Formats: sequence, C-alpha cells, structure tokens
Amino acid sequence: MKKNLLLLFGLVLLLSGCRAHLPVAQQGGKDDAAYLLFVGQNEYGGKQVQVSIDDAAPFTAEVVKAKKASRRGTQYGIATGTRNLKVTYDGKILYQKKIFVSTQEVKQIMLP
Repeated sequence: MKKNLLLLFGLVLLLSGCRAHLPVAQQGGKDDAAYLLFVGQNEYGGKQVQVSIDDAAPFTAEVVKAKKASRRGTQYGIATGTRNLKVTYDGKILYQKKIFVSTQEVKQIMLP
C-alpha cells in the first residue's frame, strides 16, 4: 500500500511538471516609423534646436556632437515618407530640406 501511494504521488509530481503550451500571438514586421538624429559641430553640439516637420508644431531636439553621434544621441521618431524638415536655433534657420525616410531608418541631420 505504501509503495502504491508513493508511486501515485511520484506520478502526480511528474505530470504536474508537464503543461500544455498554447500558441502565443506574435507580432511580425517592423514599426512603420523612421528616426532623426541631429548632429552638429562645435557651435551647435550639445544645444537645443527647434524642429518643425511638415509645418506642424515645432518640438525641441538636442544636438549631439559629431564625434559622439555614432555611440549615443537622442533619436526622434517620425512618420515614414517624404517630409519637409526645418531646424532653427534662436530664429536662425540652420537646415531646411525635403527629406525621404524609410521604415526603421535613422537619418542623421548634419548641422553646421
């Protein structure tokens, strides 16, 4: 009787470790977004600039120095496609251009 009880208990422990794994929904593909990284030389490196995309409300972006751009820097997400980009600092236009960005692309905007 004791052997049967131990065998039954061992069987229950063995089967309790088994669990049915149901398929989990997974998202495939990439986000439909591109990213901008603002890079400047000594004059604007480390400063805050105003960025306007397609005449929308401007936002503030931080400019990273050119030598640090490959290792770190804040990337700003934008919608993919053709965009009109304007970067200003103290009312002075530093960069104004029509750019094209694709999915998951990090476009470096080189400021003077």
